[in-house]
Amino acid sequence: MTKSFLDELTYNVIGAAIEVHSNLGPGLLESIYHECMKIELAKRNFFQDRNVNSCNIPWADVRNYIAL
Repeated sequence: MTKSFLDELTYNVIGAAIEVHSNLGPGLLESIYHECMKIELAKRNFFQDRNVNSCNIPWADVRNYIAL
């Protein structure tokens, strides 16, 4: 992955999160924000693969897998 790809990805994910939070406000269940984030990311042409159940997170030169 290139730096420009990661910068664009970061920009879009943070933008989607700000959009969702601005419209919903604080205090709702995480599952509500989760569903709204899926919709907002889909509007930005990001698609969620429901078959993926873990994510490789690089941290301190160690491979960690986070269950989703």
